[in-house]
Amino acid sequence: MTVRVDGTKCSGIGLCEMTAPEVFEIGDDGQSHVIGDPDGDRAATLEAISNCPTSAISIDT
Repeated sequence: MTVRVDGTKCSGIGLCEMTAPEVFEIGDDGQSHVIGDPDGDRAATLEAISNCPTSAISIDT
């Protein structure tokens, strides 16, 4: 699966990083970035996507 973060929607709250820290990281720019393999912890990745308050994270299967 491919995960994307829309930088125009991301507010850098960090829920994705808290939910799936091996997949997401808030960078120095205050935006979320995909840093790891989303398939490594698919359940946490899907939870992070569904919990994103700004719907900035999308998935292509």
